Amino acid sequence: MSEFSTIVYQVADQVARITLNRVDVRNAQDKTMLYELNDAFDLAAQDDSVKVIILDANGPHFSSGHDLSDQTSMADFQPVSNWGGFGKPGAEGYQSQEEEIYLGLCWRWRNLPKPTIAQVHGKVIAGGLMLIWVCDLIIASDDATFSDPVVAFGVNGVEYFAHPWEMGPRKAKELLFTGDKISAEEAKALGMVNHVVAADSLHDVTQTMAERIASRPSMGLRLAKQSVNQAQDAQGFWTALQGAMSLQQLGHANNQIVHGRLVDPAGAQVIRDDAKR
Repeated sequence: MSEFSTIVYQVADQVARITLNRVDVRNAQDKTMLYELNDAFDLAAQDDSVKVIILDANGPHFSSGHDLSDQTSMADFQPVSNWGGFGKPGAEGYQSQEEEIYLGLCWRWRNLPKPTIAQVHGKVIAGGLMLIWVCDLIIASDDATFSDPVVAFGVNGVEYFAHPWEMGPRKAKELLFTGDKISAEEAKALGMVNHVVAADSLHDVTQTMAERIASRPSMGLRLAKQSVNQAQDAQGFWTALQGAMSLQQLGHANNQIVHGRLVDPAGAQVIRDDAKR
């Protein structure tokens, strides 16, 4: 077992399990967690004894999204992409950071050569979506809900903008325009979730699925994953993600001009009020 401060990493029966473990903040993602996730995914990808990777979470909810209170600097971490200019002023520096820690890391994880399964329970909010959408399969408990309310912040949505690919364009627009959440059953009907199971059986069902997949040869699994991903890429997936990221930066730049900060400050209250409904 490797030691991390924000996640737990374990390997057994050809399955690596990466567990989000910032329970006190409902697994909000700060830079430390994102880079530890990246290290754990790399460990699993490079371990020839591992055939399948599960991503799950401790606590009552899978993830509350980005940790907006994170005060760490990019100087505290070793970048994994070729983006630079993190210390540049204005939109240049902020785009560099988001391209690295959000879109860049997600794209690395989506293209891991091994099958990945998200084991999801409770709330998955905004940035939590990017962690599950990079996975090949999603198994959810019947209490799971999914939402991206950040249009209230004056931006287009979470940075890994897979919404129309995950649920179709019309449902994606509804989710974004209203900030409403969808249930696990609705997510399954939309094709975003593979299976919905009782909360008390979620771990066992996911583990059984992982072990069944691990019984196949690694070469076949690798080729199958690449084939499906490449079919999606041929439809323009990567180009669409980059285009949405550019619009995200336009939203942040507009907020800086209008509000003097990266997000519309009224958005937080809108999101809090919606959560009470």
